[in-house]
Amino acid sequence: MLARSLLLIAGVIGAGVIGAMSAQAGELRPEEAKRFVAGKLFSYTCFEGTKGIGRIFADGSVQGSVQIRGTGAVRLMSLPAGTVKVQPDSICASARGMMFSPCFTVNQIDSRSFRGSISGLGFAYCDFVRRTPRIDLAESPTQPRPQPVTQPSPRVLDSGTMRTSITE
Repeated sequence: MLARSLLLIAGVIGAGVIGAMSAQAGELRPEEAKRFVAGKLFSYTCFEGTKGIGRIFADGSVQGSVQIRGTGAVRLMSLPAGTVKVQPDSICASARGMMFSPCFTVNQIDSRSFRGSISGLGFAYCDFVRRTPRIDLAESPTQPRPQPVTQPSPRVLDSGTMRTSITE
């Protein structure tokens, strides 16, 4: 679980730089990533199926959700301030109970997406896509419009009384 959280951190840190840079692919620099990512929302999918959505804040805290291997319950996660540390030449994470502070490689794929992996472990990666909730909502497939309710129409019966009928 902690490794997945670290992959999430790696990806989210680098995600924002993509929008600020050209569509050129390549490894992203730590300070650019920090300036662009802070507070923005990213969805992610990892190599073994884990997926979720998350946000890294300027203080290095992380909040989001994770669904392990893409099945089962979606769990909320929150990591404290200082979990993500941006240094001049690296992006690393530190959390209580970890014997070392893993660093991350963040590679831009296109203008909205990137791949984050633990440095030296390129096979263990997560792909991230920037989300803009208002735009995503506007672009989502439209739901069928509800049909108007048919108003009962009054009918006069032979006896001169009135009744309403929807089936007419």
